[in-house]
Amino acid sequence: MSKLTLNNILLAALLLLGVSNAMADDEKLRPFVLASKGTETVAEKTGQAKAALIAGGFTVAGEYSPYADANILIVTNDDLKKNAADSEHGGFGAIQRVAITKAKDEVQVSYTNPIYISNVYRMKSDLIGVSAGLATALGRIEEFGAKGMTAKQARKYHYMMGMEYFDEPDVLAEYASYEEAVQAVDAKLSANQNGISKVYRVDVPGKKESVFGVALKGATEDDKYMDDRFIMSEIDFRDINSTAHLPYEVLVSGNKVYALYARFRIAISFPDLSMMGKNSFMNIMKSPDAIRDALKQAVQK
Repeated sequence: MSKLTLNNILLAALLLLGVSNAMADDEKLRPFVLASKGTETVAEKTGQAKAALIAGGFTVAGEYSPYADANILIVTNDDLKKNAADSEHGGFGAIQRVAITKAKDEVQVSYTNPIYISNVYRMKSDLIGVSAGLATALGRIEEFGAKGMTAKQARKYHYMMGMEYFDEPDVLAEYASYEEAVQAVDAKLSANQNGISKVYRVDVPGKKESVFGVALKGATEDDKYMDDRFIMSEIDFRDINSTAHLPYEVLVSGNKVYALYARFRIAISFPDLSMMGKNSFMNIMKSPDAIRDALKQAVQK
């Protein structure tokens, strides 16, 4: 069967599933997809989601419960890894995150929108096949998390003037080689020190690049601005939760260790969040520097 025929079949399947053709110039993309809502427990829905994802060809690379009634599965597959290998700093997009969250009397299953992620991370492929795979495995009710932006807007996105873009990551550390860097970062994050711990590691095939998921838990009141639970308590306040924003990540690429600036990394999940007022960026104003300092301390020699 020709590639063109396969693409046509895939597009038809996506439309039946309610996944829009992201190639349209005016198509609005949003950060997350709500897959389902139900009355099962978080544990039950987590087990069901794991089984469905594995059956759908995904690998569960890690699992993270940042606070009560919330669990996050980090998944990858061959398409995600290939796209990461073909894209500059593509390791940031080598995974997708699936969240199971209890909100009031319902349990919500949601996940990061691969097409949105591929564009804000300026990746080569739009990951429409990955989007179809997640929709088939988990379901698809609606996209959420913002008013939306076009693919063109997403590829140029930054929150506001003076704030960082995707292609301006922070260099946290530098080692003599990729091999030294990835071994050191893995060991340091696995040591679970100062509230910082490893959630997952995914290596990009054929490329000296690895992405690590990082749990951030402040131990004291002074540490709260780097704490995942504190940050989400301030900005994740809508009826449909954006739990799949977590966890944060660091990228080993070549001999350097990178992180996306929090002013970009948080904003791509919450692009419509107001700058001031209740549930605003002002409430976590100290978090970008706190996250940067915590990650740098965790991965430096």
